[in-house]
Amino acid sequence: MPLRARQRRRPFLAGLAGLAALALSAGLAGPAAAAPAAETWNEVGSDRADPLTESQGLASVEVPAGSPNRYTGIGTIPLSLSTRGWNHVGDPDASYDGHYVEPYQRDDGNTKMYRVQAPDGKWAEYVHTLGPGEALNNSWSAVSPDGNWMLSGEWGTMNRLLVFPTPGVNPSTSPSVNLPQVSTVRLDRPVRDVQGCDFLDATTLLCSSDDPEGTLFGMTKPLLRIDLSAAPSGAADVTGRVTALRQLPLRSACSGGFETEGIDYDRRTGTLRVIVVSPGFCVLTDSKTYRFTRG
Repeated sequence: MPLRARQRRRPFLAGLAGLAALALSAGLAGPAAAAPAAETWNEVGSDRADPLTESQGLASVEVPAGSPNRYTGIGTIPLSLSTRGWNHVGDPDASYDGHYVEPYQRDDGNTKMYRVQAPDGKWAEYVHTLGPGEALNNSWSAVSPDGNWMLSGEWGTMNRLLVFPTPGVNPSTSPSVNLPQVSTVRLDRPVRDVQGCDFLDATTLLCSSDDPEGTLFGMTKPLLRIDLSAAPSGAADVTGRVTALRQLPLRSACSGGFETEGIDYDRRTGTLRVIVVSPGFCVLTDSKTYRFTRG
């Protein structure tokens, strides 16, 4: 799949204004295969995911206390951003002190953007100029538990994750200057079409993959665990050991191609949530945010 921002978006997102486009978005999900798991995440429930406002990503926000969960979708993109070309939002995350980060991309150019809301409610935009070989896609953001570093990923088959200072949190960042990539997570095996990652702890990530082929881990649409050799920083690259834990749920009244989307781990409840968008017309009716707890 070419690494272009427009092709990153599922056809239904580009055509939600017309149901005819929805009916055309279909493909076959590959068969699941059993894989050894380092741990078990058991499904404990689900909630309907709205295709306009809850179809791309989600994040739990701890500060201010009592904050609702946040979601992203084509319907959450502010007009002031879309008119400037920022027409896709990915899976967001929030630091433990309440800074909320949304990743944005556009169809052309050489930049991607992270939109940050501070605990006081004010928004700021941090733009990153692509480095050599970096894909234009901006699928997700994941803030480290210490708040200082943010991981982000690219669409396609990749053997790395990108590390940035967390915009708005790390004192080295400013909306007026380029947000630099400072280091890399080098993966021990490739991953495909990662739609979101979140930190389980300082050196462990849980990630949702939209892999439609199933050749990398013996299953399509896997939940991945990445164990880091050290907590990420701007000082040096770290390595990541990738394990497939299970296939994510693929259930719908419609047949065809599902799309796994964003992921969130809420440390307060131990709940993992993952969005899975249904195929075809059923994107409107039975797309779900699935909930899991560790067994």
